[in-house]
Amino acid sequence: MGFTIAVDGPAASGKGTISKRLARDLGFGHLDTGRLYRAVGRRMLDGMEPVEAARTLNPEELDDAVLRLPEVAQAASRVATIAEVRAALVDFQRAFAARSGGAVLDGRDIGTVICPDAPAKLFVTARPEIRADRRWRELVAAGLDVSVDSVLADIRARDEQDMNRADAPLRAADDAMVLDTSDMDVETAIAAARRFVDQVRPAS
Repeated sequence: MGFTIAVDGPAASGKGTISKRLARDLGFGHLDTGRLYRAVGRRMLDGMEPVEAARTLNPEELDDAVLRLPEVAQAASRVATIAEVRAALVDFQRAFAARSGGAVLDGRDIGTVICPDAPAKLFVTARPEIRADRRWRELVAAGLDVSVDSVLADIRARDEQDMNRADAPLRAADDAMVLDTSDMDVETAIAAARRFVDQVRPAS
């Protein structure tokens, strides 16, 4: 079994950027598990029953740019509260985590539920206002007409849903390194994450 890095945290905290760079630099596979829930949420918005959407999810749908839209993000948080949806996606995530070449998974319950035995666990966070500004810039760069206030409201609503859902709420694993990126630039945050991983990763 390969080395698994579990990266959790709220929306726009920087966990995706950090995870992708760790995977690239280490030669590991990367899975943005939030895209699984966004894809299910998108299907639900299109009229499909959420559990059926999760059970029949096509991996090719995970690259659809529409998954970044705020309404899809809200739908993702809603379907993530459904235990049957989460159960349907667990095997997919655990199989990826067990790949022999090593894996980095980022999401909201990787270190607590999906890969509780992962040797490297990170919880990446930042202040809501910082996260909203980051996400707003991403959306504007993608050509979307949204206000930073509306994005902040969306961030806070998602935090409320994710942290207070009954099944697998968003929280840092007891043995996770908490990395607050509020006052860090990208390279500083990535370097801090890499130092932690190198400390717990066996020498090759």
